[in-house]
Parts: sequence; C-alpha cells; structure tokens
Amino acid sequence: MERDFVMNPAATANVQRGSHLRWLGLWTLRIVLGLAFVVFALMKFSGREAMVLEFDAVGLGQWFRYFTATLEMIAGIAIIIPRTSVFGALLALAVDLGAFIAQLTLLHIDWIHTVVIAALLMLTVYLQRAQLGWMRSRIGRANTSQAEGNR
Repeated sequence: MERDFVMNPAATANVQRGSHLRWLGLWTLRIVLGLAFVVFALMKFSGREAMVLEFDAVGLGQWFRYFTATLEMIAGIAIIIPRTSVFGALLALAVDLGAFIAQLTLLHIDWIHTVVIAALLMLTVYLQRAQLGWMRSRIGRANTSQAEGNR
C-alpha cells in the first residue's frame, strides 16, 4: 500500500503541496514573530512613556527595560534566521513568560496577548523540533562521557 502511495503521481503532488504549504506557513510565522519582537524591542529602546511607566511599576529599574529590549531584539533577529530560529523562539518564549507573569501579578493589565504569542512561539518550536536533535545528541554524549568518567 505504501508503494502505491509513492508511485501515485497525484499522491506525490499532494505531499509536495503540503510540504510547500508547511514551508510557507513556517516562513510566515518566523517573519511575523521575528518582526514583532524587533518592534517590541524598539518600543522599549525608544523610551516610550508607556514602556517606562510599565517598567517602573515592575520595580526593577529602567536597566531591566534595556535588558528585556536586548533579549527581544536578539530573539526577533534569531527567529527570522532559519539556522537559529528555534533558539530565537525559545528565547522569545522565556521573555514572553516573564511578561505574562509581570502582567498577571504586578501590572494587572491585559495578559491574553502574551498567551497568544506563546502559543505561536510554541508552534514555531514544534515545527522546527528537528533543529533540537543535535542538542539532544550532544547532551546524550555528555551524559555518556560523564558516566564513563565516574567508573
């Protein structure tokens, strides 16, 4: 049955179309999320009054605004670059989690957008989970080396 699927030109065309749509969807997701995080960073770097007031309310000082903006800028650029996209999405997810906690507990403002962004970032990581394979293999080798060294 699998052989029929591979040999059937119509089935092959459907697979290629699905693959193309996945590729296009992933690129769209990367660009939208990457640009969004770059814009978030620029808003913080520019010293917009709303940003300054929010970070004052958090109570960690304005250095934290610049720190957050730097992380967002790095994440935004990394998300767009295919080789670093999954790691940029993970960094952005960490920043987004911090924003969610701050908005829910300290700022008491709308937090639903952080949940939507987190869902899109998790989708981006999921679609690129193969990029994490090298990390798993390196961690596995490191654990094996440590176990052998402890003998």
